[in-house]
Amino acid sequence: MTDQQTLNFGLIGCGRIAPRHAQSLAELPQANLKAVVDIVPSRAERFGKEYGAETYTDYHRLLERSDIEVINICTPSGLHAQMAIDAMQAGKHVIVEKPMAIRLEDADRMIATTKQTGKKLCIVLQNRYNAPMLEMHHALRAGKLGRLLLGSATVRWFRPQDYYEDEWHGRRDMDGGALMNQSIHHIDALQWMMGDEVESVFSFTGTMAHRMESEDTGVAVIKFKNGAMASVEGSTITYPQNLEGSVAVFGERGSIKVGGTALNRKVFWKVEGELEQEKEMLTREQLDPPSVYGFSHRSVMQDMIDAILTDRQPATNGLEGRKSVALVLAMYHSAETGQPVRMAEDGWHKS
Repeated sequence: MTDQQTLNFGLIGCGRIAPRHAQSLAELPQANLKAVVDIVPSRAERFGKEYGAETYTDYHRLLERSDIEVINICTPSGLHAQMAIDAMQAGKHVIVEKPMAIRLEDADRMIATTKQTGKKLCIVLQNRYNAPMLEMHHALRAGKLGRLLLGSATVRWFRPQDYYEDEWHGRRDMDGGALMNQSIHHIDALQWMMGDEVESVFSFTGTMAHRMESEDTGVAVIKFKNGAMASVEGSTITYPQNLEGSVAVFGERGSIKVGGTALNRKVFWKVEGELEQEKEMLTREQLDPPSVYGFSHRSVMQDMIDAILTDRQPATNGLEGRKSVALVLAMYHSAETGQPVRMAEDGWHKS
């Protein structure tokens, strides 16, 4: 392959997040959306017409096409694993929305399939590409905050009851709750920023304000192997609107918090030796995106294209996506048992 080659994409699932994928691909000169799939014929036809793509209602027909090289999976979370495995076994590279799976064994099957087939797997963790997030990560890895002491991930969002009255939101086998669905980006960002393996986690979850199977509220405390600690608060109960989504890290020589609609704004940035820059950085605000999806899906797609054309792993590959899934599942197990959960290399086991 050359760096000028165009890759043909197919998209499975034409729901809420699919337009962000299609629009991102339309903005990339090396991407061409050829076909889309949805089990609802009218939705597939409407989406295909809008983006100039052929339509199917059975994703296996899409996988049979030899001219399509990359599959974007935008279906309910409980369907991600098998669709991704089928696509890779059909010779396609895969971009899959978060969370990559809702069972750890499914995430591991996906990762194993990438090794078996040689196909690449990219998880959509788009907030890692936001400018303030990249700057924060660089500052932490460069040691500007010194030894990291404490972190937090906070998601105070609202979802009305009718959000959970479709066929999959809030179901344990298809979606999970406020931690696995809404908070997964912030939990991913927290562990990415802290940069050390989790030693143990203790959590509580509850269904406080909705009629649903999974939790609409979860809180957790995390201890890292280096001694640092962190807190997680995730919910969909802050009537009548989203209030906050943020990640903060506190170190010996500084404190940084990134928030905004989609982890796109510096809330505070106080680093030893950089305090004179504080006013400039706090007034250099970026426009908030129109939704919590943010602006960085295109960066995820571009990284995947580059990874395919240069034969490297995408930055947010399966191993990276697995980390936040394992951490949320450990939170769920702790809440179910009332006990702390000790993390292991392959996931978690009880303390």
